[in-house]
Amino acid sequence: MKSVLSHEPAVKPVGATRGYALADRLEHGARALISFASALTDADWETRVPHDGRKVGVVVHHVASVYPVEIELAQTLAAGKPVVGVTMDDIHKMNAAHARDNDAVTKGATLELLRRNSAAAAAAIRALRDEELDRAAPASLYSDAPITSQFMLEDHAVRHSYHHLARLRAALSR
Repeated sequence: MKSVLSHEPAVKPVGATRGYALADRLEHGARALISFASALTDADWETRVPHDGRKVGVVVHHVASVYPVEIELAQTLAAGKPVVGVTMDDIHKMNAAHARDNDAVTKGATLELLRRNSAAAAAAIRALRDEELDRAAPASLYSDAPITSQFMLEDHAVRHSYHHLARLRAALSR
């Protein structure tokens, strides 16, 4: 069975079992967000998310646009290198800049970015062997605690669409 988003072969390389499972979970979340966002009206797209302030469309674009960064962080850990210079304060600043710079994003462009970046993220995750997912190194985002590449993926790239989809559904009472 081929993956719907990434067109990767169903045959898993030896030692890459968990990467395939993680990628499948990422794709499931991305598909759910794509389905939800595809059905939004123009008014829904422009609605501001309570306690967040960003527009619904900006949040969907945010999820799509940060996949490459989230994957890069996990790949750094998979290589046994520490993640340095990334703090929650940096993340908040990055998110605020993204919201300012993308206030007028269109649904079509956003959905295309979400499809493209989630497929690339899934392919990158599938390329990781289980031993790379197990590698841990200090991560500044976690107060320099040593975390594994798999944890970074689960807490960021894989979880991200599920997390925001739940918030968007609540904001739009769906």
